[in-house]
This record gives sequence, C-alpha cells and structure tokens, in this order.
Amino acid sequence: MIKSQLIEKLAAENLHLTHAEVERVVNIVLDRMTDSLSQGGRVELRGFGAFSVRSRPARSGRNPRTGETVEVPAKSVPFFKSGKELRERLNASGDA
Repeated sequence: MIKSQLIEKLAAENLHLTHAEVERVVNIVLDRMTDSLSQGGRVELRGFGAFSVRSRPARSGRNPRTGETVEVPAKSVPFFKSGKELRERLNASGDA
C-alpha cells in the first residue's frame, strides 16, 4: 500500500471528512514522525511497531563497476522493529 492508497481508504471509511482533510491528517502524522526521528527520537505505535534511528559508522567500500576502494561516510538510517500484535497477525494467516 502506498500513501495515496492509504488516504483513499481512510477517506472512504470516514465519509464525514473530505479527501483533503484526510490527506492533511496523514501528512501531519508522517511529518511529526519524521521530525521526531530526525531529532534522534523514537516513534512507537503500540501493536504495530517502533521506528528508531541507528548510526552507521564510516567505512571503506568498493565501487562494483571499477573495483576501486571508496570511503563511505558515517550516516544515520531508519530502523523498524515490528510489534507483537503485528507479528501475530502476520503469522496467524498460515502463509509463512
């Protein structure tokens, strides 16, 4: 599911809200999550999972095309850990 599909589904389920209002709410929620993560915080959605930021140290890498060694700078990356309820629902389907 992509963001536009989420907005469409929420708008269809909440007829008292306009499509623009639903889109605004979704954008605000995602922006606040991004703001929290960019400040080094953590976002936890009970039953769904938790988003956090992990630091990756600088390292030496290799250009696969030329084989040349390149320096990869340190960076921060998002990390997601699924919640217990999400894992249970995924495994209850029996498809695993």
